[in-house]
Amino acid sequence: MYDTIHVGVKATGPGSCRVSVAGDLDLCSAPTVRATLREALSRHGRVVVDCSRLSFIDCTGLSALLAAARAARVTGAELRLCAVPHALARLLRLSHTAGVFTIEPDPADRTPTGGPGTPRS
Repeated sequence: MYDTIHVGVKATGPGSCRVSVAGDLDLCSAPTVRATLREALSRHGRVVVDCSRLSFIDCTGLSALLAAARAARVTGAELRLCAVPHALARLLRLSHTAGVFTIEPDPADRTPTGGPGTPRS
């Protein structure tokens, strides 16, 4: 079996943690991510999922994230996604599930307003 995912949990303060997901979140790796997020939510009131190194996600991976969002809602915890890559953003948009998550901007994206690619009036 191939090791396609790396998941790490780091406490970021009292009652909060960051779960880093790197690699492919798919049929093979979704159970690992699902279990990690369930455990993080059972220990912390605020969980931020860092998706900056997520290279691929399929519908099974999305299901793992949605299960975590449901668990957070049931327990009153806060679940956030940050640094959402294009593939995940597209999947959330196409599946009409973006509204389930609070999505934080990527802290590495420091493009100023009015920067390159911004339409001008």
